[in-house]
Amino acid sequence: MNIFLIGPMGAGKTTVGKILARNLGCNFEDSDRVIEERCGADISWIFDVEGEDGFREREATIIDELTRLNNVIIATGGGAVVLEQNRRNLNSRGTVVYLNTPIDQQVERTAKGQERPILRDGDPKEILTRLHEERDPLYRETADIIVHAENRNSKDLVEDIIRELGL
Repeated sequence: MNIFLIGPMGAGKTTVGKILARNLGCNFEDSDRVIEERCGADISWIFDVEGEDGFREREATIIDELTRLNNVIIATGGGAVVLEQNRRNLNSRGTVVYLNTPIDQQVERTAKGQERPILRDGDPKEILTRLHEERDPLYRETADIIVHAENRNSKDLVEDIIRELGL
């Protein structure tokens, strides 16, 4: 069983993914962490040096590799759905769960730390609103299951996902 978590930054994909993997006896991978481990650098540095296009190329390679694994839960980066090849790989190799998260909740969760390069150059709420408008249709197109994460804890989201999967 492969489950791929998609959604905006601050949706809780990594936290939910770890709990879900533990509950289902699956392995867990976070695509952003794998990219950082392989590059020996954090996402912000990759964005600074290679730009978003360079990062997206790396991300596509990692998503292709990770989605070929078996018995895995993968938390993807918020922009993973931007590339059509990622959407195709996610759809064809597992069940895709969209953690639909309100913008205000994303702003609150992403306010700490500077590891989100897309949010550095402007008002985070405006940027997150624009990203939502661009990406929400892609998340919905890619998802097999949509879970509404508004003001809900990770444990409840995991229970919803397991129920939606019929497990």
